[in-house]
Amino acid sequence: MGPEDEPEQDEGEEAPAPARRYITRAGAERLHAELLRLLKSERPRVTAEVSAAAAQGDRSENAEYIYGKKRLREIDRRIHFLQRRLDTSTVVDPREQTDRRNVYFGATLVLEDEEGRRSTYQLVGPDETDARGGRISVDSPLGRALLGKALGAWVTVIRPRGEVEVSIVEIRYE
Repeated sequence: MGPEDEPEQDEGEEAPAPARRYITRAGAERLHAELLRLLKSERPRVTAEVSAAAAQGDRSENAEYIYGKKRLREIDRRIHFLQRRLDTSTVVDPREQTDRRNVYFGATLVLEDEEGRRSTYQLVGPDETDARGGRISVDSPLGRALLGKALGAWVTVIRPRGEVEVSIVEIRYE
């Protein structure tokens, strides 16, 4: 099968939509707040700085101008990224979960390891991950191992630091 055998895509056809991602309401609000800050505060400020630097004359050796243009490109990339993420994410409210005996997206879990140490985590989307804040991605090794498991289950997790077993002591949807 050669390239001539492949189906042609009409100019009016759109490429397949990216996969849906899940995000908690709080996570979506954080991304939206960052987007608004970039659009209403950061980008206008940097644009004004670039304009002022451009007014100084020779742009080829004007460090403020060169740095400002670079910063504007970074801001624009981040704005585009945030807009795409918010457009392709499904907001999930963990409180609406009906099956509260198993682990699903948005669950807050209390886990106990083999030595009796307890840790509390919330399973969130990859854009919300904050290990120090107790939010781990459903795509992480621990997150994938926990999804669908029931209260009291022992789960073996293969991590970069080695294998560990944890027990699900509590599941909350808050």
